[in-house]
Amino acid sequence: MAPRFPPLGPRIPRRRSGVWRGIARGLLQLMGWRVVGSFPDVPKAVMIGAPHTSNLDGVISLLLLTAMDLRAHTFIKDSAFIGPLGWLLRRLGALPIRRGVSGGVIEQSIAALRDAEQLWLLLAPEGTRQAAAQWKLGFHHIARGAGVPVVIAVIDYRAKRVTLLPAREAGPDAPADLDAWLDEMAEHALARHPARLSAPLAAAMARRAEP
Repeated sequence: MAPRFPPLGPRIPRRRSGVWRGIARGLLQLMGWRVVGSFPDVPKAVMIGAPHTSNLDGVISLLLLTAMDLRAHTFIKDSAFIGPLGWLLRRLGALPIRRGVSGGVIEQSIAALRDAEQLWLLLAPEGTRQAAAQWKLGFHHIARGAGVPVVIAVIDYRAKRVTLLPAREAGPDAPADLDAWLDEMAEHALARHPARLSAPLAAAMARRAEP
């Protein structure tokens, strides 16, 4: 039987917190969740997850990342990094981003990936859990600009499973890439609140259901 939490390759950045890893694994086992597939053994990547329709999505995601010992980062506006809160945010994997400055969020993200020896950047292209009309393609532009793969995680609440799709290369046609990726994601996705599905993923799932 495949392991509930597949091991990471040696090039992937680690949290290296045995206590928290054990707690996260215990909680997920009690809840019945498992991971299917594996992460590519690369030091840098852009990681996205979907569908996002509930606050529980973030909780499950954080528990799974901790259970697998993967250290992923996300960007938060730099004004939040004040005093003890700044220390805590960095400890949890947050990185400061300067909004409204020359270069923009995408360019700063590309620069961070290029400069780092190891960095997995976690992004939410749906942007909201309330039936987004479209996906934000910034994650694709960041991956292509930095020359790193896109890693896709798909959540299924019925099976209590997160499926890791094979790593993808961001090509020159972002909308075409997204359409192809959504079609594959639709095979493994089941949202906690299906009525809140983003329009692109809902359309992909409808296409899959057609005879």
